[in-house]
Amino acid sequence: MKLIIAILRDDDSDPVTRSLTAGKYRVTRIASTGGLLRRGVTTLLVGMEDGQVDAAIQVMKETCSPAPEGEKRATVFVVPVERYEQI
Repeated sequence: MKLIIAILRDDDSDPVTRSLTAGKYRVTRIASTGGLLRRGVTTLLVGMEDGQVDAAIQVMKETCSPAPEGEKRATVFVVPVERYEQI
């Protein structure tokens, strides 16, 4: 199992969240602030099976709006999940 931690611009958070949930991914959104100009960003937590990671990242790439030159659209971390439980 893997966990994607994606940090996106606020403008992209709704379209990316909708695209991921339409693709049957479960998404948790966290409002956050970061970057040099302290702009609003959103952190998405997306848990999935190992084989779904590339497809989920592709959904994000296709859904994020184009970034101005010199800026990135998102920062994505993929981390292993040793244990997962729903209580």
